[in-house]
Amino acid sequence: QVQLVESGGGSVQPGGSLRLSCAASGRTFSTYTAAWFRQAPGKEREFVSAISWSGSSTSTADSAKGRFTISRDNAKNMVYLQMNSLKPEDTAVYYCAAREGTWKRTYYSDYDYWGQGTQVTVSS
Repeated sequence: QVQLVESGGGSVQPGGSLRLSCAASGRTFSTYTAAWFRQAPGKEREFVSAISWSGSSTSTADSAKGRFTISRDNAKNMVYLQMNSLKPEDTAVYYCAAREGTWKRTYYSDYDYWGQGTQVTVSS
């Protein structure tokens, strides 16, 4: 079992930055793929970025590529999402997720464990 708790959300102006954190419990978390998804009001939950258990491989949605960076620290059971050059369309609840197996999965139903989410609002 893995429990996930996100933090770091907030309100920021366009062009600003935020760093989301995801604290995981469970001694085997270092063997899990981790990912970030987001969900805006009235929209389906969408993939943002994923990272392999070792941290050596990542994937990022086109909408976030070049602006968002996922990373992890297995010694601390933490996953991060550094978000730069934020846009109003990045406004959403951001969720941390985890799964066993490949990091190449990008659909929300592929992930077994979820945090409660953290709100990110980008507005002037």
